[in-house]
Amino acid sequence: MPFMSREPGNLCGLHSCKFSGLVNSKVLDISGKKSGSKETIVMTTSHKKASRAVRPGSMLLSTGIKKSSKKGLAEISKALEGGFYRRDLLELAKTKYVK
Repeated sequence: MPFMSREPGNLCGLHSCKFSGLVNSKVLDISGKKSGSKETIVMTTSHKKASRAVRPGSMLLSTGIKKSSKKGLAEISKALEGGFYRRDLLELAKTKYVK
């Protein structure tokens, strides 16, 4: 049975170096946040500036993603493939977004 992890920035929730938001310098997570009766989909990444990596409060950036599946998947592809940012997790991120 795998160990689960609930740290911010962990895409699959597994206790593994590949998915960990604490070990990797480039963090990726897609999650849903609920505020009142509305739910939004948020993509969490690490900050581009190296100076923010030592500040826990401003280390992570949250970006909203559109709920339309066509536009949302395009945003994820553009952020990961176009920016050369964690391309190894692209398919997992798309799968989690569709869920």
